[in-house]
Amino acid sequence: MQRLLFPPFRALKGRQCLQLLAPRAAPRAQCDCIRRPLRPGQYSTISEVALQSGRGTVSLPSKAAEQVVGRWLLVCSGTVAGAVILGGVTRLTESGLSMVDWHLIKEMKPPTSQEEWEAEFQRYQQFPEFKILNHDMTLTEFKFIWYMEYSHRMWGRLVGLAYILPAAYFWRKGWLSRGMKGRVLALCGLICFQGLLGWYMVKSGLEEKPDSHDIPRVSQYRLAAHLGSALVLYCASLWTSLSLLLPPHKLPETHLWLRRFAHGTAGLVFLTALSGAFVAGLDAGLVYNSFPKMGESWIPEDLFTFSPILRNVFENPTTVQFDHRILGITSVTAITVLYFLSRRIPLPRRTKMAAVTLLALAYTQGSVLFNFIFKISDLDEAIRNI
Repeated sequence: MQRLLFPPFRALKGRQCLQLLAPRAAPRAQCDCIRRPLRPGQYSTISEVALQSGRGTVSLPSKAAEQVVGRWLLVCSGTVAGAVILGGVTRLTESGLSMVDWHLIKEMKPPTSQEEWEAEFQRYQQFPEFKILNHDMTLTEFKFIWYMEYSHRMWGRLVGLAYILPAAYFWRKGWLSRGMKGRVLALCGLICFQGLLGWYMVKSGLEEKPDSHDIPRVSQYRLAAHLGSALVLYCASLWTSLSLLLPPHKLPETHLWLRRFAHGTAGLVFLTALSGAFVAGLDAGLVYNSFPKMGESWIPEDLFTFSPILRNVFENPTTVQFDHRILGITSVTAITVLYFLSRRIPLPRRTKMAAVTLLALAYTQGSVLFNFIFKISDLDEAIRNI
């Protein structure tokens, strides 16, 4: 009976797993109920091995750790998406230049007393946006735009903490593989760069321009860089998260062209989003409010009025809006083609659902944009008839 329940340790010692757990073989006890004390260096359980290793805790298995890290990055990508949306609302409410300085810790406490609010409002009055655009703004109106920008900045700090603190914890616990450590470092570095780039963008709208009486606005170049880095951060976090949470699907060699086409479509959508940042930075969306024509013509006459010609692509509002329209139509067309191609090939259910969702989002985006253009056009017509 003893040999059946407790086989000779010499026969099991040859296994690789037990060699790792038992660096020194403990002699068998002569009695079933008495266990000899182990000498230093002898381990009897996995927990004792982990405790003797110096960590004091048992590491999660690799699969379980990947699931935890994947869910964390999925939440992080959601916070980045929220920051992009909140930044868009801040842009639409023209609140981005209400906070005229930047402090990592000091500005986390908003003004509380009447004196602090008046001092903050006086600082805002020294900059071009108040002098040119909001010279009749009241303190109550200033509080609204200030809180909009404040919420955007605080959300950005929350995003940074959501990346950095769990990353340090997972790193210390040993839950990150060697390759994942490099990715996590890149993501944390990108989130820090994103914060600095945001202030660099805002600073461009606070500069005095004596020779210009135009509405103060941030540099369209810096705005595009700020949005582009946020999109890269979002996509990298989401891609890494899904690669950990979902099993990979391998396409046959004959279907690899579909993956290349999907990658090209993603790049086209990214380029369209960047061109949208130039439209927002130049207020180019207000130049022509008709579709599909721009005014009375398909191709406006002032498309290449700037010199050199390449400057029109980035600084001429007409050209910027024209390019954005072309890129948007091309993106929707590419997404539509991608959807129909995916229907002709036997793909996993998850991939087909992604293609349907992408198509629905593209056409929803287009319908919202068209409705907005038509509303602006009706408003412009009503103003002309007054």
